[in-house]
Amino acid sequence: MARLGRAAKGAKGGSKASPNALEPTDAKPTAPGGLPLPSPVAGTNLVIADIVLRAAGGLLRNRMTKGMLIASYDKAKADKLVDGRSIATSLALWGASRLATRSPVGLAVVAGGLAAKVLYDRGKRLESRHRARKRAKPTADSES
Repeated sequence: MARLGRAAKGAKGGSKASPNALEPTDAKPTAPGGLPLPSPVAGTNLVIADIVLRAAGGLLRNRMTKGMLIASYDKAKADKLVDGRSIATSLALWGASRLATRSPVGLAVVAGGLAAKVLYDRGKRLESRHRARKRAKPTADSES
C-alpha cells in the first residue's frame, strides 16, 4: 500500500497514476495471459478471484473427502457423511483449520487433539473386540 501512496503523490518520476488505484481507468484491463479482466476495478477483480478460488477449493475438498470415504463406505453413506454435516460441525472444522494455520502453537493444539481422538477411537475399538472375544469364548465352568 505504501507503494501506491508514493506513486499517487508523484514521488517517483512524476508518473500519471490515478490518485486512487482502486478506481477504474480508461485502459481496458487485461490479465497476464492477454485475457480481458471482468472489471476495470482492481478490487472487484480480487474479490471475484477470491470467490472463485474458495468455491473451487470447497468443491475439490468435498470431492476428495467423498473419494476417501468411498474406500471404506458405499457411495450413499459417503454422500450422507459429507453433505449431512451440521452447521456446528462445519463451524468447528473451520475454526480448527483457522487455528492450525495461524500459528505453530495452534497447529500443535489441533494436531494433539486429533492424535488424542485417534488414540481414543483405537482404544474403544480394541476394547469392543476384547469384549466380543470374551463373550464368544465359552467358559470352562459352563461346560462341566
